[in-house]
Amino acid sequence: MARLTIPRVAATTLLLASLGARSAIADRALTLNDAVRMALEKNEDIVISRESVTAANAGVRGAQGAYDPVLQLNGGWSRSQEPVNSVFSGAPLGHLGPEFTVAEAGGGILQYLPTGGTLALTAHGLRQTTDGAAALLSPAYGTRVGVELRQPLLRDLAVDDVRLRLRVAHADRGAAMASLRRSASNTVAAVERAYWGLVAVRQGIAVREDAVTLAEQQLAETQSRVQTGTVSGTELSQPRAELERRRGELFADREAQARAQDALKLLILGDADAARWLEPLAPSDSAAVVAESVDRAGALEEALAGRPELDEARAALEVRRAETARAKSGVWPQLDAVASYDRFGLSGTPNPAAPAVPGSVSGDLGSAISALSSGETDAARVAVVLGLPITNRTARSAVTAARSAERQAEAVLTRVRKTICAEVLDAAAALESAAQRVTAARAGREAADIQLAAERDRFASGRSTNFLVLTRQNDLSRARLDEISARTDYETARTALSLATGSLIQSHGIDVPSPNH
Repeated sequence: MARLTIPRVAATTLLLASLGARSAIADRALTLNDAVRMALEKNEDIVISRESVTAANAGVRGAQGAYDPVLQLNGGWSRSQEPVNSVFSGAPLGHLGPEFTVAEAGGGILQYLPTGGTLALTAHGLRQTTDGAAALLSPAYGTRVGVELRQPLLRDLAVDDVRLRLRVAHADRGAAMASLRRSASNTVAAVERAYWGLVAVRQGIAVREDAVTLAEQQLAETQSRVQTGTVSGTELSQPRAELERRRGELFADREAQARAQDALKLLILGDADAARWLEPLAPSDSAAVVAESVDRAGALEEALAGRPELDEARAALEVRRAETARAKSGVWPQLDAVASYDRFGLSGTPNPAAPAVPGSVSGDLGSAISALSSGETDAARVAVVLGLPITNRTARSAVTAARSAERQAEAVLTRVRKTICAEVLDAAAALESAAQRVTAARAGREAADIQLAAERDRFASGRSTNFLVLTRQNDLSRARLDEISARTDYETARTALSLATGSLIQSHGIDVPSPNH
């Protein structure tokens, strides 16, 4: 049986070596910064968040469009003959009233003001003909220009529908930008976790390969002793079984490596990168442990100033506050101040059937327009308009509902703050614990290395057994895996702390503007 085992071991060793060699040739070196950059370019969550910011910016511009001047134009023609119950109607003989034919055109500019008021500039002109004897001019040309200012004094003074939409649009933009920062932070954190997970698996495979080699050496040495008659053939069963067990662990870790690579590729590659999906990844960064205490007070201050979740909660609260202000404004009576001024111009052809006509009005449309500058005929008006709801239950109920929603948003903001504080403190404790674990794991690995060397010396002198040597080998493998896990756990703990403080993307030099800047 021993003669059949040796070629099998050698063949398996050559197979694993050839697989490892081909993998090394095909592996693509990848730094953590490159992985982060690729993820930010290709990650779907980032793309969605960027588009949300674009839409929010468009929403702000759309809300600001309410302040764009509005040009209004109108024109028309009409004919009318209405009965007049008077002997002075001026109607032609046999008719109940004179006939009027009017062609008119006008326009104006309406400007909405930041104070909630409106400013209107208007101009109007017409040409009128009539067969009535009472008309001074036919055809007659009339012109009018005016300005009117309307300003709310109670309701809609502080906030109205337009300013509410603008405040909500700004808050939505702030929330979208905070969401982009949060997506970027979460993406970077996911990449770092996947990257260090792949590092751990690859280093673990090296440990498994060394363990297989040690088992093969132990089996070969035992076979040599069996052949010389030092020990019985039954001693081969234990190292052979241990060798096969370790090979199974190696194969399982190779599968875990493939899964870890796919998890990282899912974050950094696009669907069009078909060739790169087939390339094995080889992380080139190694875990660097720097044991240091965490400034918890500084970390909390940084988190409460920079976490995007707080900006999102503040944006939601700002929307609720704007809605409350709008609802409160609706409780007030409608009281508007109105001021207007108009000038008029008139000219035309004297009506032969009319009495004497002042010569100053004779002319065409141009004369009517020129008459506007003289200010001979004008009108000024100052007024207040009051609208007083009797009970106004709708508005008062709206205030109650809006204030309740605002208090809920305040409670959400408080809860977010508390959650962030807990996350920072947990992450700080985890980072310090991870650093301590690295120190302990390193010491354990060094001790296991010494114990294995001592056990092998005793085995060589016949004072130990396969069981003890294999046990020490397993102890060393576990110690090496524990150290690898501790080092990569330290890196993921550092990632978690940076994510908790809101500084993760800044540590990679990524600039995502804050809504407060």
